[in-house]
Amino acid sequence: MYDVFGNNRHSLGNRTYEEIREVGQQDGSVLIIPVGSIEQHGHHLPVGTDTILVAEIANFAADRVTSSVPIIVTPPVWTGHSPHHIPFGGTISLSVETLRKALIDTADSALKNGFDAVMLLNGHGGNASLINTTTSTIGANHHDVEVLGLTYFTLVKPFIDEIRESESGGMAHGGEFETSLMLYLRPELVREDKIQATYMDEPYEQSGTDLLESGPLSVYRTFDEYSESGVIGDPNLADAEKGATIHERLGDELEKILIDIHEQNS
Repeated sequence: MYDVFGNNRHSLGNRTYEEIREVGQQDGSVLIIPVGSIEQHGHHLPVGTDTILVAEIANFAADRVTSSVPIIVTPPVWTGHSPHHIPFGGTISLSVETLRKALIDTADSALKNGFDAVMLLNGHGGNASLINTTTSTIGANHHDVEVLGLTYFTLVKPFIDEIRESESGGMAHGGEFETSLMLYLRPELVREDKIQATYMDEPYEQSGTDLLESGPLSVYRTFDEYSESGVIGDPNLADAEKGATIHERLGDELEKILIDIHEQNS
């Protein structure tokens, strides 16, 4: 398990400025900026779940390629855009413009170290569209750098049916997916005796009801309209073994992407 702010050789916070520049100036160098959130995840998961998970996945994948890819992972941007969770309390949310500017400034300053590519690695569904547009903005400002954006949990779509037990909707907010990962990575933070959840009751068929099955129709509702606990999905089906499998498969997928990015920019 990696500390949220990094406890490894590719963590920006653990390197001197000279070391960071040395990595950035190598051919095909890659910078990862994890982006999470602080928001309620019901009674059984901590509000930092999204940030914990995206930082872990970023560092796990970087650790796999660090012998062949010059790579640095920044500390996570821990506050996301989460106004839909505020009614439950415990949530810290930035406006779209504030978060967008923070990401642009973070990338602009970090890229002065010479990196050839930067990836905004997102871990919160509410950030996804913002990550896409911000990727374009940063790219337009840095023509000599490859700029990419990715919401990490979308990488499990090709194989998740081999692992999940829940029906569609069971891997929504705080459900089988996130709870399994947390049981594997940070079991001491999961209050299993406090699990309380429901499946989403959304009247529009075209709106997505699962973390991995987004529909074409966007609908804004605060989460207290869907759930008394703040959780949507089926965390009762979560276990650490599933979390370990998901974690390993996510590492496989992101490792491939990072190697491809490195090779494209060498």
